[in-house]
Amino acid sequence: MGNMRDLTLETFDGRAHIRGLQAPVPELSFVIPAYNEADTIIETLQRVSRKARKLTDHAEILVVDDGSTDATLEHVRTGQWEVPVRLLRLSRNFGKEQAIMAGLRHAAGRAVVILDADLQEPLRYVDTMLEKYREGYEVVYAVRAHRDDESRIKRRCTAAFYRFLNIGSDVTMPADARDFRLMDRKVVDALCALPENNRFMKGLYAWVGFKSLAIPVELQPRGGGVTKFNFGRLLKLGLTGLTAFTDWPLRIWTAIGMGLATLSILYGMFLAGRTVFVGHDVPGWSTLAVALFFFSGIQLMSIGVLGEYLARVFNEVKGRPGYLVAEDLDIPPAREC
Repeated sequence: MGNMRDLTLETFDGRAHIRGLQAPVPELSFVIPAYNEADTIIETLQRVSRKARKLTDHAEILVVDDGSTDATLEHVRTGQWEVPVRLLRLSRNFGKEQAIMAGLRHAAGRAVVILDADLQEPLRYVDTMLEKYREGYEVVYAVRAHRDDESRIKRRCTAAFYRFLNIGSDVTMPADARDFRLMDRKVVDALCALPENNRFMKGLYAWVGFKSLAIPVELQPRGGGVTKFNFGRLLKLGLTGLTAFTDWPLRIWTAIGMGLATLSILYGMFLAGRTVFVGHDVPGWSTLAVALFFFSGIQLMSIGVLGEYLARVFNEVKGRPGYLVAEDLDIPPAREC
């Protein structure tokens, strides 16, 4: 037989791609991290598969199960979907950031959409993302149109966190950005090429750059279940972001130390002068105790900040992977079953 001719195919992004008569490369990949989403995963996959079929003939869905303990896995395995679904089961719960990276590293699409499994992000915005992608944007990401559904304390804490995070950072991270976004293949490859394991994805999205556009998104109430980001997880993620993208916590303690040292020198000079000119007073024990506890607390806090940065370095030096894949299952579309 003669050599197979290469075929030139026009894709949804309006550009021509050349490939042979092998299995078609997906034009669009949906990456969906899921952790205990049994209440919503079926509806989510049904909606996403229908949307994918409307957008292109060559799409795939990657569900990354991040150590779920409910029926999420069984719902994905036994379901029948309109497009191919690939299930990646992680060996345990590694966190959403690592689940996203697992999906990005296994996604084969020329463009990749990251989508939560809780149905809060309406799929109609994918059409807007694709429209902007065709216009030349390499990253189109969602930002919350408002935070009226959150408490005042949470809104203020979130705003303060991003203000602190952006102090001294090389890149500016928008406070209301979501993981929901569409990225070109070159952007996905750039993210996958980064060697670090402690990942704060919102910071990495901003760090890699590329031509980006934000679109406001009106979030819907969760389709079921409860949020997995409690205070402890949010605090851990916040510390990862601070230690990964800014060093001002280290520098601020240097400034505090210099300021306290200067004050102590000036106070010593004041005491020496007073002793020479007006005599010596008996010092008060309460003043001494307060000063001792104050400076001890300052020292312990500064050591704690150093410890956080050192812990990140220690984790990176160990070189352990950010996640382990326990199962990789391809689920063909229902029309081929």
